[in-house]
Amino acid sequence: MISFKKVIIAFAVMVLALPVTAQIVITEEDEIMNADSVLHELDNRPYFGLYKDNYFTAGTSVGPAPTKTNSDVKFQVSIAQRLTKSVLPFKTYMFLFYSQKTLWNVFENSMPMRDLNFNPGIGISKHIIVKNRVVGKATLLVEHESNGRDSLASRSWNKISLSAAMYLDPHFMVHGKVWIPIVDGENNKDILKYSGIFQTGIQCVTTNKRWVFDLTYVKRQGWNLSGNITANLGFRLFKNHNQFLMLHYYNGYGECLLDYKQYHNRLRVGLLIRPDMFSDF
Repeated sequence: MISFKKVIIAFAVMVLALPVTAQIVITEEDEIMNADSVLHELDNRPYFGLYKDNYFTAGTSVGPAPTKTNSDVKFQVSIAQRLTKSVLPFKTYMFLFYSQKTLWNVFENSMPMRDLNFNPGIGISKHIIVKNRVVGKATLLVEHESNGRDSLASRSWNKISLSAAMYLDPHFMVHGKVWIPIVDGENNKDILKYSGIFQTGIQCVTTNKRWVFDLTYVKRQGWNLSGNITANLGFRLFKNHNQFLMLHYYNGYGECLLDYKQYHNRLRVGLLIRPDMFSDF
């Protein structure tokens, strides 16, 4: 089993090798974080858009030889519908969101869908403004997650989540998320031991916007440092498009609801579609 420490070091080396300018220069890009500009763009952009990363990837387990049972396709569709402009109390806005993650065993006979995870919810967000600059965002979420199965294959839980993101500059973001779980699935009462109790991570974009990188750590229940790691590295295929060639790595438990107790250590490649700046998480 590859240790979390080695994974973090390996991806950190990859990111440090990218063409990122070491010194932060105040340019027109800083206008992206100007409070008036951000709120104006929020209130005037289309109500419907991307939420989390949207991707389509294929790959196999790290270590063992590839087989039709340890190789698969993983894809996610994630969208949001803004319900209001930032006119609610404290300049907050409300939105609906829906994410669907699928593990697809395309290399097996009849190519069965291994598991589909549905994650709808509603949220209220507020941009954090200091000296007329947006320095972060706080969001309160009520979300449900289930795999739509019945009997012994049924998995589901609900969460009241509070997330926060801090924009250290227009190219680097630190985020965290905690939740109050409401576990209603009869067959996944111990899901916190595997799918976690909180998460934290980083996202960064190079100054030329050609490379993106993010690392997310989900802490599993317990007093040790055990957790699940997701790391993504993307290269923008065309300068003015938001499509990236993606390297996707997952190490830990809880990658899908059906097999939340099963350890996965998988590397996949594929196509990523994401916003110009930072994704939600």
